Amino acid sequence: MSPPKYDGNIHPDEWINDFQNYFNLKKKLDADDYLDYAISLVDPIIKLPTGIDDFEKLRKALKDDISFTIFKNTNQRKLQLLKFIPESEVGETSKFISNFRKLCYNAEINDIEEQKNYFYLTLRNDYISNEFYKKMKNIKSTNELIEKFDKNIFINESNLIRKGSTIALKHVTTGKYLSSIRGLNYTTGSKAQLVFVNDLLNSDALWNITFTSGRELASYSDTYIYLQHKSSSNFLGIFYNRYIDNQSPVTEHTEVCCYSQDLWKFNISKLENDQGYFKSNDIINISVINRYNQQLFLRSHDFNFTIGNDTFQEVACHSERLDGNDETSDLTGVLFIVDIKATVNLK
Repeated sequence: MSPPKYDGNIHPDEWINDFQNYFNLKKKLDADDYLDYAISLVDPIIKLPTGIDDFEKLRKALKDDISFTIFKNTNQRKLQLLKFIPESEVGETSKFISNFRKLCYNAEINDIEEQKNYFYLTLRNDYISNEFYKKMKNIKSTNELIEKFDKNIFINESNLIRKGSTIALKHVTTGKYLSSIRGLNYTTGSKAQLVFVNDLLNSDALWNITFTSGRELASYSDTYIYLQHKSSSNFLGIFYNRYIDNQSPVTEHTEVCCYSQDLWKFNISKLENDQGYFKSNDIINISVINRYNQQLFLRSHDFNFTIGNDTFQEVACHSERLDGNDETSDLTGVLFIVDIKATVNLK
């Protein structure tokens, strides 16, 4: 196998290094023959000056040619178009990092501040971009830049609540999970599929996230979400007929069931600002707007009802002042922990 010709589509440093390494292994030519042979491999469209008598002069001549300027500009444009795609979207972080470093090398972008700016542009996700921007200010090297990204930002990204995520909703005070059972209905009210809280984290407690818009992530501001029960495919909602809201079995608040496809508003607890995205283990409250344009919060009370021989703890919606069973010790509201759970982790 012979060394490749130089046609302006490889960095001169890389080509010369590969060429020299090739003949260091072969050891068939003396130093002058190496140089003459290297010059003979340069494409004729690249006009070399006379008087090249060592590899450093050849290197300089190749870099002075317009082909190298075009090569650098091409790689710089590729760098501007490069986008990070996480593994959750069938991307490969290792290939992304390799491409980024190679494009920086080819474009001769060696300044770390300039590299940070280009790296920032690859992060199409606002959450990752904002988190990375906070952490990169004191970064002093390319290795540190990549290490910081891999250890901090990427780990956080994998915990984001996104379109299609399967989640479990856990009541903070009781530790019970929002649940429903396919084919098991209330015997009162709407007589639709019942909703309750349960100690068990099983398939009955899994919900799929769906958004109204084309967004991929659930932001802390103005996020309205459909919650689709994973095993039954029915949506969480409040069911009411033409004249009255259906009442919950025990407390006679607004009934919550798996029938009506309602939009639920997610609000983050203890929010200092509205910038950011929901992620696993965030503490939130959930509300819905009824037909009277009232905001009703999803609540779990220590009240039980029975269907046949089975007992269930009630889940309902209401707008009344919170009581002790709804709030945490610092009175932040009706809270659930958003916790991504994959079906394969369940027993």
